[in-house]
Amino acid sequence: METFTAVISSPLGHILLTATEEQVTEIKFVGDALPLQAATSPLLQVASSQLREYFAGSRTEFSFPFGQEGTLFQQRVWAGLLDIPFGKTISYKTMAIRLGDEKCIRAAGTANGKNQLAIVVPCHRVVGANGALVGYAGELWRKQWLLEHEAKHSGLATQSALFG
Repeated sequence: METFTAVISSPLGHILLTATEEQVTEIKFVGDALPLQAATSPLLQVASSQLREYFAGSRTEFSFPFGQEGTLFQQRVWAGLLDIPFGKTISYKTMAIRLGDEKCIRAAGTANGKNQLAIVVPCHRVVGANGALVGYAGELWRKQWLLEHEAKHSGLATQSALFG
């Protein structure tokens, strides 16, 4: 299966996008480790454009097709992340309860950390039980930036308690 890539700039450094002809399969922060690269497919052109709109504050949802491989449990966790509204957060405990078993909190957190579709599958919207910023593969400073950006553009008050 042929894959396509693009590297776009963002306020958080460069972002690598990977896609097949059918869907975007990876969006990850790469800092400035990779040079900028124009989208190599129409789908990546759309995804790149929508991500730029997100960073500009004019987009809160994504409409391009995306997906990633994972276990049934991981797929359930990632689907649950899509239910967290723009500008809102939930705790890892709440995520586990929504999955039907408060005891699966660690497994849910691990699945959250394996998400390969940063921003679009919003794992950054999951915080610690006390509201603390914990666990983000893209580094905590990016998680803080994303949450503040979304709070600012959602019309909600900044979630300053998270960053104290």
